[in-house]
Amino acid sequence: MRNIASLVFAAGLAFLLLVIASGLNFGDPSMLIGGDILTEAPTEVGATNIVTAVLLGYRGIDTLGELSVLFAAATAAGLVLVGGRGQHRGQHRRNNEQPADPPGGFILRTGADLLFPLLLIVGLYIIVHGHLTPGGGFQGGVILAAAFFVLVLARPGEDGSGGMHHGVIAFLEGLAGAAFIGIGLWALWDTGDFLKPMLGQGVLGELLSAGTLPLLSSAVGLKVGAELAGLMTQLAEQPADKEATD
Repeated sequence: MRNIASLVFAAGLAFLLLVIASGLNFGDPSMLIGGDILTEAPTEVGATNIVTAVLLGYRGIDTLGELSVLFAAATAAGLVLVGGRGQHRGQHRRNNEQPADPPGGFILRTGADLLFPLLLIVGLYIIVHGHLTPGGGFQGGVILAAAFFVLVLARPGEDGSGGMHHGVIAFLEGLAGAAFIGIGLWALWDTGDFLKPMLGQGVLGELLSAGTLPLLSSAVGLKVGAELAGLMTQLAEQPADKEATD
């Protein structure tokens, strides 16, 4: 019966895809707005990276929604992980034990010391140059989070956090989110359009160009990096043994 159900499902899915494909006019552009954006974005926004111009200029409100979804997911996962960690610590207190993860070996610790500044520089470069080259806040923020998580893997410490303070992470995350919304409200008050690029387009291709887009990209990168770094630290602090999680 399971095989028959799988075959019926596969046949139905294939029929649906064929019906959709039969209604498409191959060779004709289905989205004309993309061509207009490619033509007008460099002069309207001043960004050579059209993807960043779309994410932070033409559809900035959607980017704010994506940040909200990421924040909600990280918050929900953090609440679940904090509960498990508290139960783990309580059990160790009852058993008069001090939970501690040993530091990584010499190779891991040395590699972390070498990679940490390199990842920071690369992440910040991608964020700051997001309006000029491929990349931006989301990609650079992930690299920043990975830089700090390398330290957690190499030197976890007694609580597994690697010395990362959750209060500082939460402050940076909130500051970045407030900056993004604040720039959007500033644009709404000044131009009547939320998150409309301001401060002029500048010279196309230079670092100081594209108006407020580099500021928005920095806010996105800092927020994404802080959220992911906090989430990965929460995961590192979880008990590894099955007995502690029962």
